[in-house]
Amino acid sequence: MSLITSREIRLASRPKGIPTADNFTLAQTTLNPLADQEVLVRNLYMSVDPYMRGRMNDRKSYVPPFELGKALDGTAVGIVEESRAAEFKTGDAVTSRYGWRESFISSPKGLYPVSRENQPLSVYLGALGMTGMTAWAGLKLVDVKAGDVVYVSGAAGAVGNVAGQLAKLRGCRVIGSAGSPEKIKFLLEECGFDAAFDYKTGPVLEQLESAAPGGIDVYFDNVGGESLQAALEVLRVHGRIVACGSISGYNDLKPAPGPTNLHNMITKRLTMKGLIVSDWLGQRAEFEKEVGGYFKAGQLINKETVVKGIEHAVGAFLGLFHGDNIGKMVVELG
Repeated sequence: MSLITSREIRLASRPKGIPTADNFTLAQTTLNPLADQEVLVRNLYMSVDPYMRGRMNDRKSYVPPFELGKALDGTAVGIVEESRAAEFKTGDAVTSRYGWRESFISSPKGLYPVSRENQPLSVYLGALGMTGMTAWAGLKLVDVKAGDVVYVSGAAGAVGNVAGQLAKLRGCRVIGSAGSPEKIKFLLEECGFDAAFDYKTGPVLEQLESAAPGGIDVYFDNVGGESLQAALEVLRVHGRIVACGSISGYNDLKPAPGPTNLHNMITKRLTMKGLIVSDWLGQRAEFEKEVGGYFKAGQLINKETVVKGIEHAVGAFLGLFHGDNIGKMVVELG
């Protein structure tokens, strides 16, 4: 194999507050010759996700922090260019954790095969990927069932829109909040939400109470902050909260004060459960069968915001914190 060069995004410095382009650098590297039991993959699409912000801090979490001067990682989908392992052949489509780079070499253990029948292959970063599985797992975590009234914050994002669509397929009444008229239109007209409101146009509590005058049974939390406080007021007795994300506070230099109404957890006998999708990988086949079936039947849409070129990957990531995406933000590489 001739030597292959690849570009990658590295963490140059740890952000303080909202990240800037100066925290990253675009570098070129040369891959080693392919050895036995190794596979060369060219990435077609890579994912940028809000959780990555936490990994840029130098503190322990459920995943290790990114290393300074090293390439970032994240989910990507690509094509096998060359293989010296029996598990994969040239032309196979695979997902991996080797995002933020154009090409890479891996052992078979680091790759997950996916079907090329589902197009575009970026769907494996969205509705049929980890974000879709996060939505699916969250609903299972708190046993969402027909007749439930479900409120989803960050509903036009990668996880939120799929969570709402899957809840509708389960027979729920679904309410979403998002940050622009365009996103509200998307939720109502494309995702089939029963109600949606723009959190920027007025207090979340007032708008949520108007959309759900009888209360809600489930809150799928992607935002935290004001949305969590509002949900604690509107949840019915024995309501459930899926603690999936808290993007409103990811860039805070100091922790924001928590909700002032946590006493509702007691008086309403609420349940709040945290969600990390990696805990659910053992049920991946079940997720793929159910949600893949919805996608193939046209019952589930995969909405994307696509940015082209690895040189624009940092801008795509930063855009997540400014509401630039509708659906899954992906970077097209090849």
